Amino acid sequence: MSLFSTTYDVIVIGGGHAGSEAAAASANMGAHTLLITMNLQNIAQMSCNPAMGGIAKGQIVREIDALGGYSGIVTDKTAIQFKMLNKSKGPAMWSPRAQSDRMMFAECWRTMLEQTENLDFYQDSVNGLLFDGNKIIGVKTALGLEIKSKTVIITAGTFLNGLIHIGDKTFGGGRAGESASTGITEDLVLKGFEAGRMKTGTPPRVDGRSLDYSKMLEQPGDESPEKFSYLPTTKSLVKQRSCYLTYTNPKVHELLREGFDRSPMFNGRIKSTGPRYCPSVEDKVDRFATKDRHQIFVEPEGWTTVEMYVNGFSTSLPEDIQDKAIRAIEGFENVKFFRYGYAIEYDFFQPTQLKHSLETKLIENLFFAGQINGTTGYEEAASQGLMAGVNAALKTQGKSPFILKRNEAYIGVLIDDLITKGTDEPYRMFTSRAEYRTLLRQDNADLRLTPLGFELGLASKERMDRVLEKQRKTDLLIKFLEETSVTEAEINPILEAKNLDLINQSLKLFKVAARPQLDFSDFKDLEKLKVFIAENDIDWEIIEQAEIHLKYSGYIEKEKNNADKLNRLENVTIPTNFNYQKLQSISFEAREKLTKIQPTSISQASRISGVSPSDISVLLVYMGR
Repeated sequence: MSLFSTTYDVIVIGGGHAGSEAAAASANMGAHTLLITMNLQNIAQMSCNPAMGGIAKGQIVREIDALGGYSGIVTDKTAIQFKMLNKSKGPAMWSPRAQSDRMMFAECWRTMLEQTENLDFYQDSVNGLLFDGNKIIGVKTALGLEIKSKTVIITAGTFLNGLIHIGDKTFGGGRAGESASTGITEDLVLKGFEAGRMKTGTPPRVDGRSLDYSKMLEQPGDESPEKFSYLPTTKSLVKQRSCYLTYTNPKVHELLREGFDRSPMFNGRIKSTGPRYCPSVEDKVDRFATKDRHQIFVEPEGWTTVEMYVNGFSTSLPEDIQDKAIRAIEGFENVKFFRYGYAIEYDFFQPTQLKHSLETKLIENLFFAGQINGTTGYEEAASQGLMAGVNAALKTQGKSPFILKRNEAYIGVLIDDLITKGTDEPYRMFTSRAEYRTLLRQDNADLRLTPLGFELGLASKERMDRVLEKQRKTDLLIKFLEETSVTEAEINPILEAKNLDLINQSLKLFKVAARPQLDFSDFKDLEKLKVFIAENDIDWEIIEQAEIHLKYSGYIEKEKNNADKLNRLENVTIPTNFNYQKLQSISFEAREKLTKIQPTSISQASRISGVSPSDISVLLVYMGR
């Protein structure tokens, strides 16, 4: 059927990480979906570093996978290195991270999308939106096509009026070598949307053959690498590529300062805000003037390419300054550039203009996901894309939106933070943003979310069956530990080897195993445990679940109780378009913020900056509580 005569259920604008997950989710839920992107060769391109996951971000990728998204599977299929970060800390902090082959990553994403039913593709630029009053009905393309749709998801990344800066050179673009997108921002502003500008940057890419790795510290992957997806689509890595660590030095900083007067960051040409937690190298040198050195990670872009990503050297300084300064880093003395670093400014829209479903408040059936909402990072974008895709599909099916609470997922924390607090700088996820991080671990994302994804029709039966089996075996192992007694003769040699207090009577195995100084590997030679594990086909994933339950059950129970208390406030709803101006006993700032954000519940209202506990008390009284 021709594009001209088709009315789609969902149109997704942009084929980055948000757009790809959005298109996959809506199509897999049965919505007839069209993905429009400027260049079909660049679907899900890793524009910045060739890695997925990291602190809190790895948890998000696991959650996407548990719900039935593609990011975890693609990462596993294209990984060249895997690390579990923060392993020395408690399990709430463990965060998976993988280096990927950048070219394979984009190719794998496209292949998976092309194998997805209900999904069409079209290469063009969208430069306008079609409205019927305050409802979106389609898009206009640069070629002049008007394509109709019941819902539209904008995932434009850094392309909306994108402006690239290198030294004193400035030119339009959404990414190096690709044009910016115009027209969408202008249409939305005319409809009353509040737009702003943000900035991000990327470091140089260099020829790995020109580097001296003997002067750097090798950073290998884990000895026993895991993977992201809960599905057995791939096996863990057998071989891996190493990254390398080196440092800047006072000479590098001195050379960088020579270009500060020509830096768009410092001479006023860049007026927008960049990511606080991923600053440019010139920003680091300026802000942390007393530090003699900063870390530089040299990361391979793939299995076979010689291109290397210089993580930690993001910059928009002039190319001659980049060249001189980077050569003063140990190992980079004879470096050859593939391309220079640059900064990019782009349009975003305050996310307080969205509902929790990521549908806009001003225009019905229009959804935003990714950097358009003020976030930074592949993982943050992909999770929003998935949620927007799910909710757009549900909207076309006349069903209620799917919203994750803060105690259910990092994705819920991310979206609630954006919608409730807004952002004045690129938002990235950290474990510290989640008040229930003991509940929201990377190891249990499938137990938390796959039942929800299965109910939506997004997660497969295979996923659900695996979750049920994982839960059954975990419960079985915990029951065995709670019911099985061990004698002094069986346990004391283990305790003695660890210089721990010995037992003087038989105890249940779980009491011994719960000691913080011990882990399950210490009991590997305990005969009755070995027999049970072999007879019931218990793998390391089940053992990990049981061990976390034994050691952290008190903390987990406490967080569940706290979450239950908060969820009671979630059930105290606030009527749509409630008039806060009539509540003169709450502060002026609170009335102003509440009127702007229009929270849907007392719980959400309590998280708005500027709304005090006494303001919430007034609201509770007014709502009859």
